[in-house]
Amino acid sequence: MVAPAAPELVIERVFDAPRALVWSAWTDPEQMLKWGGPRSHPITHGEGEFKVGGKWRACLRSIETGEELWQGGVYHEIVPPEKLVHTFHWEDDDGKLENEMLVKLTFEEVGAKKTKLTLHQTEFRSIEQRDGHRGGWGSALDRLEELLTTGQVTPAGKA
Repeated sequence: MVAPAAPELVIERVFDAPRALVWSAWTDPEQMLKWGGPRSHPITHGEGEFKVGGKWRACLRSIETGEELWQGGVYHEIVPPEKLVHTFHWEDDDGKLENEMLVKLTFEEVGAKKTKLTLHQTEFRSIEQRDGHRGGWGSALDRLEELLTTGQVTPAGKA
C-alpha cells in the first residue's frame, strides 16, 4: 500500500508589475511590512539575514484581538530576481517550532511589465492546514497586488 502524499499548495498569480519590482517587494523587509500577512493578521515585525543559510522570523498580529502569531524559517536558495526557496514553520506559545514546511517561489517575466509568481508550499500535516495557508497567502497576495498597483514599491536599493 502506498502512503497518501502530503497535501501541497500551488498558487499562481500574475502581477501588473516588472519582475524586479515584485522581487523587491518580496525580499525587502521594509516593503514586506506594507503587505505581508493576510488582512486579518498583517506582519508587524520582521527580521532576518537574507542569504543562503540565513534565518528569518516574522510576527503576524490579529487586527481584532492583538494575538501574535510567530513564524520563521531558513533560506535555502536565493537566485535574484528569479527564485527564492525557504523553510516555513510556526512557533507555539513556548517558542517551540511546529512542523517545518518548504516554500518555493518563482518570479517569471511575462512580457516587459508583468510578473508571474508561483508559490509552491509542501509538507503540510493536513488538508485543513494547507487550506488555511491558501487563505492566508491569497489575502497577502491581494495586499501585494494593491501595493504594486499604487506604485508604493520601490526597486531594490532605491527606498
